[in-house]
Amino acid sequence: MAFDECIPYGVDYKYAKNSTERTHRWAERSLLAKSENQAIFGICQGGMYEDLREESAKFIAKLDFEGCAIGGLSVGEPEEIFYKMLEVSTKNLPENKARYLMGVGTPNYLIEGVKRGVDMFDCVFATRVARNGMAMVSTKTAKRGRLVMKNAEFTEDFRVIEENCDCYGCKKNFTRAYIRHLVRAKEIFGLRLLTLHNLRFLQKFMEKMRESIMEDRFSEFREEFLMQQ
Repeated sequence: MAFDECIPYGVDYKYAKNSTERTHRWAERSLLAKSENQAIFGICQGGMYEDLREESAKFIAKLDFEGCAIGGLSVGEPEEIFYKMLEVSTKNLPENKARYLMGVGTPNYLIEGVKRGVDMFDCVFATRVARNGMAMVSTKTAKRGRLVMKNAEFTEDFRVIEENCDCYGCKKNFTRAYIRHLVRAKEIFGLRLLTLHNLRFLQKFMEKMRESIMEDRFSEFREEFLMQQ
């Protein structure tokens, strides 16, 4: 990744403009510094200002990067602003290079990102919430797709985290009750099981989304997902 500055939410236009121009200078310097056998992505910024977002995406698009990243989103802004700034960015990035949305990892943002032309994502969300005792599941399994394993409701729940999951914990039949005990006892194994489960959950979610695209039924996949929210 090229060097950049992730612009905080709520900064004024002058700050966002100066920061974005700094990111552009760093992008050019990163290309000059890379070796021949390296692949490098440029990062477009622009804060929450539409003209800066457009300018930055066009600037990064014209440089000789192997892929284009979109930074500075999901930093506390309202959902509607997030989607607007994402759309401004993606429509000005080349279609023949991978588009990578940085720091986004919740299912709703993943599916809406794909709808707007994003190819790749990364985020600490799955591992961070696991360290706090939360399991990510489908909305068919739990409200909002989350199980807070510290809760007393799982004390005698001898089901696995989620049926039909092939993560290590679910395949080995570690129960919700046992994982709750581990979490409450501050035993690291419980957090590891939740981490493995959450990562596998997101992998499967993206696998299903790719399948829907290949089978030309992404719109139906998205609508079904939104109806479960």
